[in-house]
Formats: sequence, structure tokens, C-alpha cells
Amino acid sequence: MKAIIVDDERLARTELRRLLAPFKEIDIIAEAVNAKDAVEKITQLNPDLLFLDIQMPGKNGFELLEELESAPEVIFTTAYDEYALKAFEFNALDYLLKPIEPHRLEEAIKRVTTKTKAEKFISTEKQYLTAEDQVFVKDGDRCWFVKLAEIRLFESEGNYARLYFNDFKPLILRTLNSLDERLDPRTFFRVNRKHIVNLKWIDNIEPWLNGGLLVKLKGGQKVEVSRRQSVKFRDMLSL
Repeated sequence: MKAIIVDDERLARTELRRLLAPFKEIDIIAEAVNAKDAVEKITQLNPDLLFLDIQMPGKNGFELLEELESAPEVIFTTAYDEYALKAFEFNALDYLLKPIEPHRLEEAIKRVTTKTKAEKFISTEKQYLTAEDQVFVKDGDRCWFVKLAEIRLFESEGNYARLYFNDFKPLILRTLNSLDERLDPRTFFRVNRKHIVNLKWIDNIEPWLNGGLLVKLKGGQKVEVSRRQSVKFRDMLSL
């Protein structure tokens, strides 16, 4: 499993490397000293896992993750305990307090490897859900059995996702990343970190800020396509 250590303190990076040495399944492919450095290396090297400090000069660890279209698995490593709740809003696998205790690091690595093995098993078994598939949706006391073709937009809200179809906007306990892995990419496109759109519901496309695009859906919503995803979007829809 390829990993990057992101921490502005050299001694902290060195100590974490030492603690990780016994775990042969973890391959430290790079270190980053701040958010800008990390984004560049994550984009270039595509790691599976980040060991991420929170308090750093410039942008903090949370702001770093917000810049990424799709983040790797994350284990936060920090000297501050007050960010734990927010960390798990970013789907963190674990939250390790410095100085890191070896047994806590071992627990975190076990959690990573267990999740990875489970995802690999699921990926060999799964098939994409197509627009013609129907899914059961439950939000509180309300339930729907809806065809995916009718869902025009998926919107991330932490560990939940909001679905938009007809006049309904139910919230389900699914991350946008997990939905992105299951939905047919020929119909559903991840336009940015927070949204997946149904391509068949796009009514209009126009240029937007910083080389991005703005799509207007038939349901009325306007959603920005990030600059990076705009390149993929144009390639996919061009002749």
C-alpha cells in the first residue's frame, strides 16, 4: 500500500517512518511538508494512504483534503485532540495523537488493511448499477423505490449523500466515494469533490471560473465542474 507522510516537522516525519518500518505492507513513497507540497505529490503519485498532520503553516490538513477531487484513505497524526470529531467527518480511518503509541499505530494499520481487503473482495464481485436499475431509498420514515435514471444529482454531506429526484431530497448513509464506485460512469459523472451528476439530466453547459465548467440540470440546480474534472468531462463528451 503506497503512503505519503504529510507533516511540516522533520522530526515527526522521521519518527513516523521509524514506527512504520515493521509494517512491510506500508510503502512510504514520499513526504510532504505542507498542503501545497502534498497536493502536488498526491496528484502525481496517487497514493492509497495519507498520514496527515492537521496544524501546518498555510493551509491545514482539512483544507488540503478539500482541494482533492478524490482523497486517499487518511490517518490523521496530530498533537491536538480537539479535531477528532471533524476528522471523522472527512471519513478518516483513525486519529492518532502525538507522540504516537506503537500499539495505536498497529490498530490503525490493521484497520487500513482490513478495509482494503474488503474493498478488493467487493470490487471483484460487484457490477455497476446502471440507469435502468432500481434502488431502495430510506430517509427516516419515508421510503422510495426509485430508478437511478430518475436521480439527477448526488450531493455529499460528510458520511451521507443527498439524492435529488422529482421533488424529493432524501439523505442516505453512503459516502459519495462509495456511490462513485458503484454507479455506471457512462451515465454518472463525478464533477467535483461534492457532486455526482446524471449526464442525461444536463440541460446546459457553459464556461466557468479558472477553466472549469458550469452545468445546469433540468431540475434547476447549477453545479460547478472543477478544472481537473472539466478536462475529463470534455474528453468524454467530445466526438
